This record gives sequence, C-alpha cells and structure tokens, in this order.
Amino acid sequence: MATSVLGVSEDHFKSVTVTSLASLAGVAAGIASLAVAEGAKDQSGLLIFAALTLAQYPLLYALGIDVEEFSTKDHLYVAFMTFSMWFVTWGILLTSGATI
Repeated sequence: MATSVLGVSEDHFKSVTVTSLASLAGVAAGIASLAVAEGAKDQSGLLIFAALTLAQYPLLYALGIDVEEFSTKDHLYVAFMTFSMWFVTWGILLTSGATI
C-alpha cells in the first residue's frame, strides 16, 4: 500500500509535482528566451530550455522525489513537457510581438 502525503497517495503526489514543475519550467524558459534571444533563430533560447530542464532535477530532489529511480521514460517525459511548454510559450510571445 502506498503511503499518503497530505491525504493523497505518494505516487499521485510525485506525478503532479513532476508535471507541474516541468510545465512551469517550460513557461519560465519561454519567457526567459524572449528576454535573452534576439529572435526565433537565436540559439540562446535553446540553451535556456536545456538549462531549465537540467535545473529541475535538484528541485525535484529537494521536494523529496527520488530522481535516481527515474527510468528513461521519466527523463523523456520531463524533457518533453518542458520542451512543449517552452515552444508554445516562446512561439506565442514571438508572434504577438511582446517585449520584455
């Protein structure tokens, strides 16, 4: 039987935490890419995405999620969710003409 954290199962807590952090990191990467990169063809936006993808693992560990037991599928999930949110956020900001 799974243990309980704040009234929800530990597996559910882990899933929601990983998904939320990956999504928020992707949005933050999109906003940071708009601030740093000079346009869609600037490679620095991709570097920001990579940096925030890697920065999630210490945060997950600090939140009590054992990242050492992540499978390849879990690592790909974190990267995909972060990439998706980064791509959509940066794309919307670039096409809307927003500036920071």
